[in-house]
Amino acid sequence: MIDLRSDTFTKPSQAMLDAMYKAPVGDDVFGEDPTVNQLELMIADMFNMESALFCPSGTMANQIAIKCHTNPGEEIICDKMSHIYIYEGGGIAFNSGCQVKPIEGNLGKINAEKVLENINADDIHKPITSLVSIENTSNRGGGSCYEMTDLHLIKQLCLNNNINLHLDGARLFNAIIAKHQSPKDFGNTFDSISICLSKGLGAPIGSVLIGNKSFIKKARRIRKVMGGGMRQAGYMAAAGIYALENNIQRLEEDHLHAHLIGNALKEKDFIGDILPIETNMVIFEVMGKYNPASFANYLKMHNILCIPISAKQVRMVTHLDIHSDMISKIIKTIHEA
Repeated sequence: MIDLRSDTFTKPSQAMLDAMYKAPVGDDVFGEDPTVNQLELMIADMFNMESALFCPSGTMANQIAIKCHTNPGEEIICDKMSHIYIYEGGGIAFNSGCQVKPIEGNLGKINAEKVLENINADDIHKPITSLVSIENTSNRGGGSCYEMTDLHLIKQLCLNNNINLHLDGARLFNAIIAKHQSPKDFGNTFDSISICLSKGLGAPIGSVLIGNKSFIKKARRIRKVMGGGMRQAGYMAAAGIYALENNIQRLEEDHLHAHLIGNALKEKDFIGDILPIETNMVIFEVMGKYNPASFANYLKMHNILCIPISAKQVRMVTHLDIHSDMISKIIKTIHEA
């Protein structure tokens, strides 16, 4: 089965499993797991930030960050398609008691002008705007990426208005590779960043939240309250270390595979708009003799899995378990549809 539903379906390689098996471990709640400590130091240094916190999931990392940055009754600005807004189970309201001002961006990306328009005035009738959250790459934007110049403008606006800036970087390394950017540029721009290890990087579990020392100290307490304190977590952290050391540059291959799939889709008259392909996602409209569900079913009959994400669109995601021979089969199956 060729699974294009998400890059979360990857399996650890034998080399990654070997690294996990050999990892020295301790009790991370006591701060005594050496492999977790190594992972946290490694990724904090990579992004030129002071400290980091290993979390079970990207959703938890984002929710911890939001709780750290806000007080109940305040407001968060983000794109209307942001993961924190539509895919985290109402966690912002449940965990932080905040509301969201979702704004219309471009392929999941917002700009400084739109942010400025949506910062609330100092008015007792309105909530305090305390956080701007960016998602890079944008999931519902088809894996779209920000330019650093746009992020710097948003950062300056946040500084001018005493607003924190968080990055949901679930697939940030895809953006870094696609745009030839530096992790340190992101670390120097954001107050906090969440990095997912279990998507394109191929680890079985885990995300890391990065920030300054006081922020991570507060985040560690909130992680415990949310039930995220882990014990011998070094076995999982070892997978993250292996992923950071071996699986970043190879994301280029996933991006190439996504472009090849996109090129095949362009040739079919039942395919409508295809979102610009910048990284490892292909989101496209299906019309005519197929609808999203029936096209996904056609592919499934040929042992290819994908997801209809709306009444008009299908999503495919490439990853490290999708090899060139699989791409050839996918293209052949599309051509024969």
